[in-house]
Amino acid sequence: MEGKKTVRAAERALDILLCFTRKRELSLTEITRMTGLNKSTVYRLLATLEDKGFLVRDSETDKYQLGFRVWELYANLSRTDDPAILFLPEMERLRDTVEETVSLYFRDGFERIRVQAVESLQAIRRVAPLGARMPLAVGASSKVLVAFATPAEQRAILADPSWPSSVDRERYRRQLEEIRDQGYATSVEEREAGTSAVSVPVLGRDRRMIAALAVSGPVERLTMDRMKEIVPRIMEATSRMQKMAAK
Repeated sequence: MEGKKTVRAAERALDILLCFTRKRELSLTEITRMTGLNKSTVYRLLATLEDKGFLVRDSETDKYQLGFRVWELYANLSRTDDPAILFLPEMERLRDTVEETVSLYFRDGFERIRVQAVESLQAIRRVAPLGARMPLAVGASSKVLVAFATPAEQRAILADPSWPSSVDRERYRRQLEEIRDQGYATSVEEREAGTSAVSVPVLGRDRRMIAALAVSGPVERLTMDRMKEIVPRIMEATSRMQKMAAK
């Protein structure tokens, strides 16, 4: 019984930390609402997380932020062989070439996560916050991550009960086949109004998916013709990334 209590406490503490993927600063009341936990339980766990350095509390606002211990963990994650770090120079090079925002996405279960981004230098640009999670049903990068997944992974994704009813699974399957044939995917205002994107897979030595590399920007600039025009540049970048990953 004691072991179960310990595991449950750990789960609750992690749930609290995950609240900070949505907002930079949070109050006790906000965290209580977001987690659905008892306020006294949240208070005790916050005290422990603060004591261990995972959270810090602003004495003036009484709000919590992530502490330096989180960044210590991130420093160990960000090794030189981490794709988010390894591919950054190529992403910057591509950004300077196409003059639009460049993002790198990993698939995590039934979602994709933006793990790296290099924003356009233009005044009107696509803002790409790191750590953002998005569904796999819509968006150029989502379709690339699913199209180049294994057949078993594709079946699991398409069978997910949370799949939105507004997205037809059969039509989506046909899109996946087309994407695999042409080697890239595009989207126009699928996930976000006013934004379009084009994405290409980054594949490993065994041709298994590593990530999806995407270029995104305002629909007025990043038209379908423009996206098709820059696909070769994106593929050149992913080819160099694949060689780097294979070393």
